[in-house]
Formats: sequence, structure tokens, C-alpha cells
Amino acid sequence: MTVESPDEFCKSYAAYKRYQTPVVKAKHVRWYDREFWAPAGCTPETSVLEIGSGTGEFLAYLKRKGVKRFEGVERDRDAVAVMEPALKDRVHVGDAWQFLARGDGVRPFDRVVMLDVLEHFSAVDGVRLLEKIKGVLASDGLVVVRVPNMSSPWGGIYQFSDLTHKTAYTPGSLEQLALAAGYEAAAFLPQRRGSPFRRFAEDCLHWLLARMLATAPTVWTANVIAVLRPAAKK
Repeated sequence: MTVESPDEFCKSYAAYKRYQTPVVKAKHVRWYDREFWAPAGCTPETSVLEIGSGTGEFLAYLKRKGVKRFEGVERDRDAVAVMEPALKDRVHVGDAWQFLARGDGVRPFDRVVMLDVLEHFSAVDGVRLLEKIKGVLASDGLVVVRVPNMSSPWGGIYQFSDLTHKTAYTPGSLEQLALAAGYEAAAFLPQRRGSPFRRFAEDCLHWLLARMLATAPTVWTANVIAVLRPAAKK
């Protein structure tokens, strides 16, 4: 394979990611409950759109939570191929720009979710993407994004492990992006994974580091979750 641009790496993405059909376990439900369900104020009646559904782990979670209306958008056919068969009918296979261009032709969603997606776009395209999402977002809707956290000492593990990543974010630069697109940040949350002991050990380490360093991050975890809402019109 001849690689002439960063986008060429997408041709081998399925092999790099080693796609498999996800199995949603109790621990995954706990993770998404903490990272999405509770902070985004969801119920089974909340409609959800996921942009960049990958192999469908989050969609399978929504199904398990009893969400009545949820859909996904994913352009990688290899990823869609390994999804649970029951989920495939809910996924629009193709480019997110084309889906969002339909605008008024799409019934609005209460929540739009992008997990490990925004970093694959340039900052300028990230603003455009958030602006386009408004066309499919309910008037009181929220956007939930997760990206590698480059304000954390551990964020580089995720940011630099994928050559298709184009933009690095901190909570501060995420807020800057949101403001440029006409949003305000409702919350920045850590992505807490691992056993209770590991999380306690991390908390102790971060507590110690915060008292030793002149400048400490507001979110220590390797990934950060942002809850965004459209800014009130002036």
C-alpha cells in the first residue's frame, strides 16, 4: 500500500483495530452510565444519534438500556459488518457530512454522541461538524463528546496511538472549539475505568501530583468527556 496522505491509513484501519463484534457486559453498562447516561440526563424516552458508531458497542449499550429511538452513522463498512445483526438496520452507512446535510429531513435527536471521533477532524472541521449537528439536534438537546485528554500526563497514550488523529484537545481547547461553533460547555468529566482499587490509586496519585505541581490539569484521566449545549441566542 502506498501512503501519500494521512487519510491513506484508513485503508488498513480494520486490520489495525482488529474489529470484533462487541459484547456489552455489566462493566460496560456501568462505564456508560457514568460517562453518558447520568451526566446527559437520559431516560429510555431520550432519542440518541451516535456519529462514528464503529463496531456498535455504544449502540448495543443503548439497546440494553431500553432506549426506544437510537441511530448511528458510520462510514467504515468493515466496522458495520461486525455489529450485532439487530443493530445494522439502525445505522446509516456513509459519510457523516452527507447525513448531516439532510438537516430538516431528519427528525431531531435529544442527544448526539461522538466517542473518540472529534480528534479525527481538523479544528476547523470540528467547528463545522458541531455547527452541522445543530440541524439534527432538538432545541434543548445536548452533544456528548469523548476525546484524548492532552492536559493529562496520560493522554498521549490515546492521542498518539492512531495516525489518523488530526487534532489534540484539552478541556480548555474543547471549550474554545465549542464557543466557536456556538455552544457552551455544561460539564467536563473524567473517563473512569479499571477496578475500584485502581481508581483509588489513581486518585491518590493525582491528589499528590496536584499538590506538587505549579499547574495541574482540571481533569487528570487519559480521556475527557464534554457535555455541550447550544448557546442561548442573543
